Amino acid sequence: MTLEEAKKAIKEPDQQAMELCKRRWDSIAKPLHSLGKLEDNLVKIAGITGSADIHLEKKALVTMCADNGVVEEGVTQTGQEVTAIVTDNFLNKKATASILCSMAGADIFPVDIGVAAETHVIDRKIAWGTKNMTKGPAMTREEAQQALETGISMVEELKNKGYSLIATGEMGIGNTTTSSAVASVLLNEEVEKMTGRGAGLSSEGMTRKINAIKKAIEINQPDPTDGVDVLSKVGGFDIAGMAGLFIGGAVYGVPIVIDGFISAVAALAAARICPLVKEYMLASHVSKEPAAHLILEALGLSAPLHCDMCLGEGTGAVVLFPILDLACGVYNGMSTFQDIQVEEYKPLA
Repeated sequence: MTLEEAKKAIKEPDQQAMELCKRRWDSIAKPLHSLGKLEDNLVKIAGITGSADIHLEKKALVTMCADNGVVEEGVTQTGQEVTAIVTDNFLNKKATASILCSMAGADIFPVDIGVAAETHVIDRKIAWGTKNMTKGPAMTREEAQQALETGISMVEELKNKGYSLIATGEMGIGNTTTSSAVASVLLNEEVEKMTGRGAGLSSEGMTRKINAIKKAIEINQPDPTDGVDVLSKVGGFDIAGMAGLFIGGAVYGVPIVIDGFISAVAALAAARICPLVKEYMLASHVSKEPAAHLILEALGLSAPLHCDMCLGEGTGAVVLFPILDLACGVYNGMSTFQDIQVEEYKPLA
């Protein structure tokens, strides 16, 4: 499915399913809305899937993996070769995200969408990394669109395999630099406010990072009203691929979980491309990266977890999975007031 076809296919969430889900929660023998965001998330999932019959047994994490040419500017603590190593480690169950997936009963699908080396994961490579955005656009508009469509197609594939919940993750040395650039443009905020130390930069490295982002924005002049333009000029294949996952979730009625800062930037870009996509996202946690809460605020989302995480890879998104499983357990298994012949709670006037 092309990006334009996807945009036309997205509809409003199913209000009737959401209302039925709310009624089910209100009928359960407990105080009204006493499970807070656990209830809210299932109501939203009902609207996304079009059904109040909610089962989330088959869960997936899709990690979009790619390299970034801006690494040439000395904006990272480690070298670009780490991207390929960690990408392959997802399959060896040696990466943090893959270990968490095993614990949470989820499957992991690492995607090579632009790693600058050979890998052994799902091959959707568009190019061998992006170009250095301080010298020109990170990628062509056509490449950005291809990355978006890769994400859309991954959702279609996983839905056809029976997956009902998908988390977003990424791996790419230098991608907090590209994320900060995209966030700065889309939110019209100062680069300094949008930029953190990533995996652990020195003060000198932080200065190089900020200067590189400013230079990239000045040279490329991305249009903040055009999400595809911003992604192509100062983004990365991983960010664009995740943005495609969010769009695909809206097309195919699959809830997509935002991870941390980088994933949230992708969600913001997706929402700029098609505003309705916001209704198909679930927030997981508030990343320790400085701009994370601003992005969630811009998306109108509130994250249930505050763990001070900033690892990426989809780790925070996967941590939400057991919580959603617990919510489903109560929703599907608990007695109703009618079952135990007790008068229902009534909303306070």
